Amino acid sequence: MYYVYLLRNKKTQELYYGYTGDLERRVAEHQANGNWQVVYYEAYHAEEDARGRERSLKRYGQAKTHLKKRLRQSLTRGN
Repeated sequence: MYYVYLLRNKKTQELYYGYTGDLERRVAEHQANGNWQVVYYEAYHAEEDARGRERSLKRYGQAKTHLKKRLRQSLTRGN
């Protein structure tokens, strides 16, 4: 499986979008370098699909805006 994920920095509220084949390992790497929390992830069988989704989130504002609207409550909670 391949994953596209959205992390939020608990201190700065910065958002980070990425993709990986090992979600647990990648989140642990991010947490070792800061105070990151998983907000959302999507799973794909094909790496190309995950990579394409990550690319659309990073490049196209409309894809990012749509996802933020869907996750409005998750992004505003101070967890």
